[in-house]
Amino acid sequence: MKPRILVLYYSRQGSTAELARYAARGIETAGGEALLRTVPPVSPTTEAVDPVVPGDGPPYAVLSDLEHCDGLLLGSPTRFGSMATPLKHFLDTTGGLWLKNALVDKPAGVFTASTSMHGGQETTLLSMALPLIHHGMIWAGIPYSQSLLKNTRTGGGPYGASHVSTAWNASLSDDERTLAKALGERVTRIAIKLAK
Repeated sequence: MKPRILVLYYSRQGSTAELARYAARGIETAGGEALLRTVPPVSPTTEAVDPVVPGDGPPYAVLSDLEHCDGLLLGSPTRFGSMATPLKHFLDTTGGLWLKNALVDKPAGVFTASTSMHGGQETTLLSMALPLIHHGMIWAGIPYSQSLLKNTRTGGGPYGASHVSTAWNASLSDDERTLAKALGERVTRIAIKLAK
């Protein structure tokens, strides 16, 4: 049976969504089933979740998506060196899963996009990893056996996949696409090994 890897992300301008799609390709290449999900916007003035479900794109995530996945890829744009509020809001609702140990020993990876080279990508990736570590998940970054990590001039690093969205790199570079796929492949391979 194929492992189900949840690709859960929030995206405003499309870069994080594009990373999610390439990570999903990596999942499928490694023999897994990619389950793409997003989260609704949250109003900065009321902290209310936007009730309007988009007409296209992936559906909104529900807690059972997390509970029943075999692995997780979590993505967010960088917001002042941290994950975006809508994703954090969703993760803050996972206390019941934590009480049940529902995510313990499942592999997880993270990805992000920012609009500058030094926009806080690594701290954003770390901010997304923290709740996953509290859930007992196994954090899987991108190892330096991926030679692109030593050569990329755009996004990607050992903490996870990333994209630098600038005038000279508006859509994902070849390196960023390859590293996002590699992250999806790695989380899937780990899920397969853990299932054995």
